[in-house]
Amino acid sequence: MSSAFSLQDSGRRRQWMTLWAAFLGWMFDGMEMGIFPLVARPALQEMQVVAGIVDEAFVQRWMGIVTATFLLGAAAGGLVFGWLGDRIGRVRAMSWSILSYSLFTGLCYLATEPWHLAVMRFLAALGMGGEWALGVALVMETWPEAKRPLMAGLIGAAANLGYCLIALIAIQFPITPTSWRWVMMVGAAPAALTFLIRLFVPESEKWRESVRTRAAHPLREIFAASLISRTLVGIGVASIPLIATWGIVQWIPLWADQLSGGQAPAVKAYTQLAQSFGAVVGCLIAPMLGNLLGRRALYCVLCLCSLAACSVLFRGVHAYGSMFVTMVFCVGLTTASFYGWLPLYLPELFPTRVRATGQGLSFNFGRILAALGAWQMPALMAFFDKSYPKAGATMVLIYLLGATFIWFAPETRNRSLPE
Repeated sequence: MSSAFSLQDSGRRRQWMTLWAAFLGWMFDGMEMGIFPLVARPALQEMQVVAGIVDEAFVQRWMGIVTATFLLGAAAGGLVFGWLGDRIGRVRAMSWSILSYSLFTGLCYLATEPWHLAVMRFLAALGMGGEWALGVALVMETWPEAKRPLMAGLIGAAANLGYCLIALIAIQFPITPTSWRWVMMVGAAPAALTFLIRLFVPESEKWRESVRTRAAHPLREIFAASLISRTLVGIGVASIPLIATWGIVQWIPLWADQLSGGQAPAVKAYTQLAQSFGAVVGCLIAPMLGNLLGRRALYCVLCLCSLAACSVLFRGVHAYGSMFVTMVFCVGLTTASFYGWLPLYLPELFPTRVRATGQGLSFNFGRILAALGAWQMPALMAFFDKSYPKAGATMVLIYLLGATFIWFAPETRNRSLPE
């Protein structure tokens, strides 16, 4: 009897350690992603100011370039670290991914030219893109199937808690063209987490068993005839929210800064806090609703709600104030709900031996498309008279595509994870 209790306690410990590792890894990942929308404008202003004059076109051009390189790095990292996770194990690969994004974010402190920021953000993004797929695979393979919606919500909320954390820090210590560098050093702190993960987090037993009985060739398999349709579905359902998020939603703090004339540094942080708090709520609720309504029906509802919230914000709000903050909260809630839905749905598409690679490719491929959009953002902004809301109101129409595409995807509610 005592041995049975001991095994039960050991199993619970394993589950909680994997959850904490994935949660903290993705929370700090979110903090790293939330840094640049806050420091971009002050950093680029410091690097560009001539005779006290700031060229808005310069800021927008380099914001687009740095965002694009970040997204390309994240897409590459999702594939590289996902492949590593299927080859050498979830825990080892996750440790390397966290160490990568922490160290290269910290090195942004030394940047003196915009292209320095672009290079460092690309390298940091390699780790950020990989951490999500590894953490999701580890948790979903360790916790019971009945807990999957809750686990998906917690993981989805983690990154947005990271956004909240960096926003709170920025409220307490306003970020200006003369003080932005210290924020990058804060981004290096998660490196310490890697040592704790390697010491205390156990490897996925499902992964161990899958590679023990059959050699994994993840890249080859996810594009094989048996899985290619699911790979394309995964890419499609992840790309829609990623394009919208990185194409315009991530620019909302810059719009808030523009509305305030750049004279109130805390405005960006308050905007990101409202957006992130809404995102936490959305991520927690979405997977629970996915179990009630079905995966496809919920995705369609999220697309339509996101379109509605963004349209009201971009078309109906013209000044920073309580209405602006309220609608930013609603936009965060709806547009980020997908990041609670995706950790629930994507693991259900791929077998264990290729799950990290399949998830990593699916989740991050949309970032390549979003990178193209970010690269052309200055041209788009010029077309819309440098107006963030005009550009945003156009770009969010992509949610209509998502509301249609989802009905071609398989429904996976009440099905076990593929072995």
